[in-house]
Amino acid sequence: MKKYLSLIKFSHTIFALPFAMLGFCLGTLVMGKGLDPFLLLKVILCMVFARSAAMAFNRYVDRDIDALNPRTALREIPAGFIKERSALFFILINSLAFIGTTWFINPLCFWLSPVALAIICGYSLTKRYTALCHLILGIGLSLSPIGAYLAVTGYFHPLPVFYSLAIIFWVAGFDIIYALQDEEFDNEHGLSSIPARFGKKNALRISVFFHVLTVIFSTLAAYQLPELFPWVGMLQWSALFIFSALLVYQHSLVSPKDLSRVNLAFFTTNGVASIIFCGLIILDLLV
Repeated sequence: MKKYLSLIKFSHTIFALPFAMLGFCLGTLVMGKGLDPFLLLKVILCMVFARSAAMAFNRYVDRDIDALNPRTALREIPAGFIKERSALFFILINSLAFIGTTWFINPLCFWLSPVALAIICGYSLTKRYTALCHLILGIGLSLSPIGAYLAVTGYFHPLPVFYSLAIIFWVAGFDIIYALQDEEFDNEHGLSSIPARFGKKNALRISVFFHVLTVIFSTLAAYQLPELFPWVGMLQWSALFIFSALLVYQHSLVSPKDLSRVNLAFFTTNGVASIIFCGLIILDLLV
């Protein structure tokens, strides 16, 4: 179990899960219903199954590349801790579990589930073809608030879409920072990424631009939120301020010549940002 949790980087669920909870909360309040604990459980299971399938698929298709990269050579599949056939079986089980769980939510989620799987798994192949792979990853994670909202309501609304747009550029921005570590390796092996295409310095500038877009879309969502829920106030603006400040802090941790704190910028800062941002907005909505 420990090896499989490491394979899918289960701790990284912290990036998208708070936004799924935000989408679930928005949908519940819009529908004027009380909390449905069984529906909440199904949404969480969908998050776990879909992400597990996508991460395991990523590790499977990248196994030969990971074996060549000193930074990733000890990952579970290239190191032999998990066999290739076992990884494929794990991917299949989680994919079927995800689609099966959506069947018990509503028809729209069920029919859209293969599309969601195609997006989140398809990201794993994009680094071979386009430097826009970071944005594809962002699109995959951005499905969390929309999917949770659809699970409750069964229809689309612009508000969770604004949060999803913010997620796209937030994730793409911090994934660029993480990819700085592999600039030389990607160039040597013909892989595409923004650092490999434009160099570390310009890649960081693009990351900053993406995070500016994140703040813009988050602000648009903040202005729209009171139209549906007039009682929201300072907590959601505090959430936006703290989130924006953590984005600035993240960029202060790295430079083209110093990547020693990339993991702090990538995991810790963004994990904290996600929890605080969504947690304060949910608190504002409920209180």
